[in-house]
Order: sequence, then structure tokens, then C-alpha cells
Amino acid sequence: MSEETYNGKDEAKPSPSGSKPEAEESDSNAASSTMSVETLRKYLSDKLGIVDKDEEKVKVLDEVSLDGIVDYIKKNNCKNIITMAGAGISTSAGIPDFRSPGSGLYHNLQKYNLPHPQAIFELDFFHENPKPFFELAKELYPGSFHPTICHYFIRQLCEKNLLLRHYSQNIDTLERVAGIPETKIVEAHGTFYTGHCLKCRKEYSLEWMKERIFKDEVPQCEARNCSGVVKPDIVFFGEALPHKFYTSVETDFKKCDLLIILGSSLAVQPFASLIDRVPDGCPRLLINREKVGHKSGIMAMLGLGGGLDFDGKNNTRDVAWLGDCDEGCYLLAEKLGWGVSIS
Repeated sequence: MSEETYNGKDEAKPSPSGSKPEAEESDSNAASSTMSVETLRKYLSDKLGIVDKDEEKVKVLDEVSLDGIVDYIKKNNCKNIITMAGAGISTSAGIPDFRSPGSGLYHNLQKYNLPHPQAIFELDFFHENPKPFFELAKELYPGSFHPTICHYFIRQLCEKNLLLRHYSQNIDTLERVAGIPETKIVEAHGTFYTGHCLKCRKEYSLEWMKERIFKDEVPQCEARNCSGVVKPDIVFFGEALPHKFYTSVETDFKKCDLLIILGSSLAVQPFASLIDRVPDGCPRLLINREKVGHKSGIMAMLGLGGGLDFDGKNNTRDVAWLGDCDEGCYLLAEKLGWGVSIS
């Protein structure tokens, strides 16, 4: 919808020469543009039932910074912290980046003629040729890598009875290795800890699969009259997320009183949308190399819709700490007077 739709009735009376003075015209256009956005925002809010949250803002943090988050925690304002983690928390563990051409692992997989790196997690390709996935699995299997400061910081939240749940996009299982209880973990993209036959759905253990994978075998079901491939319970493209993900989201996020997002691009749905499931009065802290998940597009311009609002004039709850995830978690623990126990 163009500005002219709204500007016509609001223009000042022309000067005798038939044109406005430049300053007056500029002021008029600016005011008219503001009115246009405001009118459209109100219209959409009313017609689409979108709440204008700027009008309902309440002060959440005394200071919108990492120190403000520290103060919030120290005042015992939170007992139900949710952490959301992406690949960034495992970078310092040395997890190989199989997606990047030129990396050793990607190069090793080229003998399988992958049409693209992501094909390794596509069911159609897996059914056709499962060997590349199991070669990758051998590289990533639990026990090959050690948890990072981020993982131990999350465990520390749990030990202090502050962690409601940890949601992870990662399949490296380092949360489990760090000692975070399974009941506190939601592995949104699945896990290596169990596997199922793709034909009969018989379940197999981590050790059973590992024994065969490390012999460079494709695990095959041992059930009678079945020889289906046994696939670790990693979520492939096109597969549904684990049932636990959906049931936990429904109960957890409405209780959340502090959301900490660690090392995620917040680009993959439905994981990315979880940031909007917390209550309006819940602070949200991002520890990442760059700002992600922020409002964008026309909804941001109109002050409507979801997303993190780091730079909004009325922001009192969204904090971005930019840098290495381990460094950010270590700094937060230090400011809280905790330190981080890496053991």
C-alpha cells in the first residue's frame, strides 16, 4: 500500500506559488509517513488480532545487558531457566564441519558421490546408499569428543536447581557426556543413543550400533525374517521431530522465567520459533557470534510480530552478548560468582 493512499487528506495548503517551502514539505512528508505506518500498524493489529506489545511493555530488566541478566538471576527471579543450543556450543570441542567443502571429513565422503553435503541426512539418499552416513556417524559417535565450557555451564544451572530444560539442535550428545540428566534434555534433532530398524521398528542400543559402525558395517536388523537397516534416531530432513520435543514445548515454555540461547543461528524451524513461546515478562539472553532471531521485515517496521528485539526503543528484556560461546558462558558464571567446573 503506497504512502499516497494516506497522504492526500493530510497535506498542508499549497503556498501562493503553487509549491510548498522545502522545509515544510519535508516535515509534512515525514509526519505523513509516520502516520501511514501507524495507521497500517493499527489496522493490522485490529484486523489480524496481533497484539501491539509495545503498548503493553513492562520493565523486565533494570539494565538491558549481561550485568542486568546477572542481577536478575542474583535476585532469585528465576527458577525455571530454559537453554536453547545450536552447533556453536560444540565448536571448541573440535566437532568436524562436514558441510564445508575442503574439510577433511567432507573430502573423505566424496568417494560416495554425494549430490550435496546435506544429502547425508536425506532419507531418500540414505535408503539408496547408507554408507556415507555411517562413515560420518563413526566420526561423530559419543566418546570421540569432550564437552565444552558451555556444556558444563548448562550442567551447573541444573546442579543449582535453576534449569527447567535444555533444548539442543545438536546430535553430538555432549550434553549427556557433560552429566546433564536425560530428563533435562530435549534433543530436537534426535540422538545417537538409540536406533530403530527402518522396516520392523525394533529398537537397538548405542553399544550395539557402535560395535557394528566401528567395524565399518552397515547395521542390519537381527529380528527374524527382517534384514532392515538400523538407523540411529537422528532426525533426517523430512522426518518428524521427536514426540518429546512437542510435549515438552507445550508445558515448559509457559513456565520459563529466563531463556538463554547459545550458539544457534535460529534459522531452522520449528526450533527457531521457540523464542516466542516464553511469557512477555521473561528475559531472553543470546550468547552468539552475531545477532540472530531479531525482528525483521514489515512486521518489525510496524512494531508487530515475534523475534528478539535487541535494538528496539522499548526493549527491556532482550540481551545480546556477541562473541565465543565458551567465553560468554565463562564470563556469565564469573559474574555470578560461580566459576565453571570442567569435570
